[in-house]
Amino acid sequence: MDIIIACVMILVIVLTLYPFLNVLAISLNEAVDTAKGGLHILPRAFTLDNYIEIFTRNDQLVRAFSNSVLRTLIGTLTGVMACSILAYVISRKDFIFRRHVSTLLVMTMYVSGGLIPSYMLIRGLGLINNFWVYIIPTLLSAYNVIVIRSFIDGLPDALEESAKIDGANDFTIFIKIILPLCLPVIATVALFIAVGQWNSWFDTYLYARSNQNLTTLQYELMKILDNASAQSGGSTVGKNDSLLQNKTAPEGIKMAITIIATVPILIVYPFLQKYFVSGLTLGAVKN
Repeated sequence: MDIIIACVMILVIVLTLYPFLNVLAISLNEAVDTAKGGLHILPRAFTLDNYIEIFTRNDQLVRAFSNSVLRTLIGTLTGVMACSILAYVISRKDFIFRRHVSTLLVMTMYVSGGLIPSYMLIRGLGLINNFWVYIIPTLLSAYNVIVIRSFIDGLPDALEESAKIDGANDFTIFIKIILPLCLPVIATVALFIAVGQWNSWFDTYLYARSNQNLTTLQYELMKILDNASAQSGGSTVGKNDSLLQNKTAPEGIKMAITIIATVPILIVYPFLQKYFVSGLTLGAVKN
């Protein structure tokens, strides 16, 4: 039985890693050799030209990378704090509107205002071509609030009662007792928010594409990907925008972009992985 389980696990690992290793191999392989096909997990003709092509032909990438890192850090920190505070409020049994607020939160998961009303609201708030358009609209997530609230509901009531006997107010209880105990679920929610912020590009396209100082890495990579796809389809592009060179091809550029967008999250995930499962399940056990 152990041998069967080991074989199944090895098969799952191979099936999981092979697509990523194949993408990495193509991104590190010369264009002429890639066109021959038959690449698997190792490049036959190793080269960094695909990556050099991306970073040397787009002067905005360094600024875009900085903006993406900044929005991810600020968005994750503010999002975690906002969701945690609201989750703590609606988890209080003496809060008479907890059921109503929870119902409103759940409703937003099924019904949204739509793209046009959202754009009009963002414009009305003066957030067009403003860095805070990346932060304020994403402060609260109904799903994240519910996950944190479920975790808080699973904590012993005696902790709060003993703190109140000692004279602690709600703010002190939240900061010194609830937050430290909620580290697993906070790390889980932080990962959700960070991945969403890092991968987001559509908000840049809608609200900040006319301001080059607010461009993000994913948006710039999407533009490069569109140019590469256009070339592979045979369309004509300007000389300065051309990505098809002797040593690079659209397929290699696409795979290099995939690696660039994926690696930062892969680096962060191992540090939060130990909290991930417990953060999602501990609060759900009691509820």
